[in-house]
Amino acid sequence: TNSDSNMPTDGALMGSSNATAGCCCCQCVTFKTIGMIERLGKFQRAAKPGCECLCWPCENIAGTVSLRVKQMSVKAETKTSDDVTVTVGVAVQYRAIEHKVEEAYYRLTDPSVQIRAFVEDVVRSTLPRMTLDEAFESKDEVAEAVKQHLERDMDEYGYEILRTLVIDLSPSAKVQQAMNQINESRRLRMAAQYKADAEKIMRVKAAEADAEAKYLAREGIAR
Repeated sequence: TNSDSNMPTDGALMGSSNATAGCCCCQCVTFKTIGMIERLGKFQRAAKPGCECLCWPCENIAGTVSLRVKQMSVKAETKTSDDVTVTVGVAVQYRAIEHKVEEAYYRLTDPSVQIRAFVEDVVRSTLPRMTLDEAFESKDEVAEAVKQHLERDMDEYGYEILRTLVIDLSPSAKVQQAMNQINESRRLRMAAQYKADAEKIMRVKAAEADAEAKYLAREGIAR
């Protein structure tokens, strides 16, 4: 009949349903990781660890942000106020902030590059105000200055700085050689001084013993 001919087939109904609703699929986000879900190329939401249902092909996990603590080392070269070239090694521990994963994923391609630039900037602006001896004595102050600057600058990119350490502070090879020679000369002078003091004490003791012997000899003759 005409009514039967106008009715859609089962296959047509199924195709229409799939075209409208899409396909539901599941993906897993691993522990200590946040999945970045995009819908039609636009950020939609952050997925916590576990199973996440997506409406494919409209939605997909574009990438992930790790919440694990990372560590990197930075070496920067600068001069102290007494014109000594030094190489400073700084270790930085950092991680993404969970409630700022959108900034951490989309604002920086490689956070280590930005951290390296900030560390070098702080070191080169801090050490030139110190002498070499002051720099050796102020490693903790330098590390704290680096941490404060990084905390302020990296927060807007979705990263927190957990700890910074100055792990190395080395002058150039020529300066190290000169320092070793100065220390060696100082030790030789101290050794010579100790030797002279010891010889002086021995001469005084010998003179005292000689005087005591002569005194006793005079006492014996008088008797």
